Amino acid sequence: MNIEIKKSIKPINYFDAINFLEKRLEDLNKNKNKELIWKLEHNEIFTAGTSYKDNEILDNSINLIKTNRGGKITCHAPGQLICYFVLDLRKKKDIRKFISCIEKTIIETLKNYEIDTFSDRDNVGIWHKKNNSINKVAAIGVRVKKWIAYHGFSININNNLDQYKKIIPCGIKDKGITNLISIADNDYSNIDDLLIEKFISNLKT
Repeated sequence: MNIEIKKSIKPINYFDAINFLEKRLEDLNKNKNKELIWKLEHNEIFTAGTSYKDNEILDNSINLIKTNRGGKITCHAPGQLICYFVLDLRKKKDIRKFISCIEKTIIETLKNYEIDTFSDRDNVGIWHKKNNSINKVAAIGVRVKKWIAYHGFSININNNLDQYKKIIPCGIKDKGITNLISIADNDYSNIDDLLIEKFISNLKT
């Protein structure tokens, strides 16, 4: 697999990131560039996927950015690991298997920190259960164009969870949001390397 691995240290402007992904998608479609996996952070921003509803906004003061990814409303902010990608599905053409690959990658990565999580076919994302409370720790939002998948997924590490009180995250009312530092006080400084390694390994299967 010929995949460029890109890691950004400073927060990346959301619009710059999306423009970069869409340009890479067009180049990849013409076989003019490599596939991409890109680890980054955004400054605080609320984004809405194609299936969001207005009543999922609880605080009208937020600046909501409408996107063309799947899913509903989420919040990006410092302390959240974002993994964007531009990956070629033209040979496999199996979106469900691709989503399962992402889910497996996140679950396997978190097991290395002795954190047990699970996916839910009815509620996209990765979930953690504690004391009968189920909370989302990772969000997934993918768009497929010309059988090339892009956008990505995010894992909450030590971000400010209060921001999620301004929205109904991912349109789900009966479950909450958590982050890794709330689950287990580990050193997560190398989680991005482990995540990318597992992602590439799972993409090959």
